[in-house]
Amino acid sequence: MDGWRFSAFQIDSAGRDLTELRAFLIEKRIFLLNLLENPNLLEHDAFSEMLWAIFHLAEELKERKELIGLLPQDRAHIEGDIRRAYTLLITEWLAYVKHLRDAYPYIFSLVVRTNPFDARASAEVK
Repeated sequence: MDGWRFSAFQIDSAGRDLTELRAFLIEKRIFLLNLLENPNLLEHDAFSEMLWAIFHLAEELKERKELIGLLPQDRAHIEGDIRRAYTLLITEWLAYVKHLRDAYPYIFSLVVRTNPFDARASAEVK
């Protein structure tokens, strides 16, 4: 997205339940596969890269029987996969929001108010 690069995200999964993340990604697998099969979306290399990063993370989590008590090097590997997917997801979301701002300001207004990265976000106009 126009030179945006995010590399400062720190992922600390210690004390977190990665089984919840694994379950979420497995639950969304069909939806993600449908996105991957959409030729209109595949024309966008950055979007495809984001999807592949999410699929890789899901597979890494799925292949582990236990996600509690991971060895430090394995936890670091998973955290790197999470960081990659999260960074690409945010980059794509920001590109989408920029497009809405330029082309559909009325939709942009709602998206900004319901920002998924803001726990205090609300659709109410304040």
